[in-house]
Amino acid sequence: MDIVIATPGRLNDFRQSNQIRLEQVSYLVLDEADRMLDMGFEPQIQQIVRALPPKRQTLFFSATWPKEVKAIASQFVTNRTVHIFVGEVQEKLVANKSITQHVTVLRSGDFYEKLRHTHEVLRSKGPGSRVIVFCTTKRTCDQLARSIDRQFQAAAIHGDKRQQERDYVLSGFKNGSVPVMIATDVAARGLDVNNVVAVINFDFPTNCEDYVHRIGRTGRAGATGESYTFLTYDDAKHARELIQLMRDAGQVVPPELQALMTMAPRGGGGRSRYGGGGRGFGGGYGRGGFGGGFGGGYGRGYGGGLNGPPGGGYNNSGGYGGPPGGGYGAPAPPSGYGASASYWSEATDDRKRADRGGLDDRGRDDYRSGRSSSRDRYRRSRSRSRDRRY
Repeated sequence: MDIVIATPGRLNDFRQSNQIRLEQVSYLVLDEADRMLDMGFEPQIQQIVRALPPKRQTLFFSATWPKEVKAIASQFVTNRTVHIFVGEVQEKLVANKSITQHVTVLRSGDFYEKLRHTHEVLRSKGPGSRVIVFCTTKRTCDQLARSIDRQFQAAAIHGDKRQQERDYVLSGFKNGSVPVMIATDVAARGLDVNNVVAVINFDFPTNCEDYVHRIGRTGRAGATGESYTFLTYDDAKHARELIQLMRDAGQVVPPELQALMTMAPRGGGGRSRYGGGGRGFGGGYGRGGFGGGFGGGYGRGYGGGLNGPPGGGYNNSGGYGGPPGGGYGAPAPPSGYGASASYWSEATDDRKRADRGGLDDRGRDDYRSGRSSSRDRYRRSRSRSRDRRY
């Protein structure tokens, strides 16, 4: 065996069971190295590197190479590294100049407004044109595929699909029987399909690095392509960096996008995967974002709650705008997520008193109402957490 292609975890499984030995490996290659290091594969890669001979060549391939990831990657090399750039020689984030970028700022940004604009783009490309539509969530992928399949022969691909289903969709997209593929960021990297005429960002990604990878599915191997991106007011935090990307690529920045930039939170430059923006640890929401002080949550201190005072959120205060130590406006012990701790302790006391008959009818109704609303909040939060990106 001369070449092994594997994920880090699986390769370690084979190595630890003595099914493979790495003492004679002369080349170590990490494709999409920035994402691999960012997604928590660093410990597995370290185990692999320790099993390799020190005299080897290590190669990293990536379209984006942030300084934070570069610092992590430096521990896997033994000699001075050489950087080879395809295109312009610069380390900042850049987009392919062969791609014409169109950005539309939508007033409401609901599903059906985006769907109408998606129909307009697909009709303009003509029948049979290969187009990739990117969504942030798996649920939106499936909903959009159902909405446009009859007119444009579309199919969805995401992490909840079985491997057989994903292979079927990808095969259909390559041979043209499924010209419109709707995907999460699972298809933003490593997908090389010829003659993709356009990419549509139905939802803007969580950072501009993923935006560059998404639109890079078109305009490949010397060809030209187009990207269409729908922005809402919720995406204002990304406007400044997106404008810079477009200017660097020689694109026309629409006035609506310029206006959207002025609506962005003052502390933040968006939510880069590696930190970026803000003055402290890394920009983001409100004045603190993940910056400002040390951490800032949605407020100003370390955790802050929503508009809460310094010190809230993850420490011992802050609720949804409550005073220091406050749950939903009530004092709370320094535990858990602050606000929720006091709310649940009060509910628990009410439950105990109700069990002992210590509440009158009105008190029981209040307790049941509070318990019902807390269950609703818990279910909504669980629903949101299940609906993740991939």
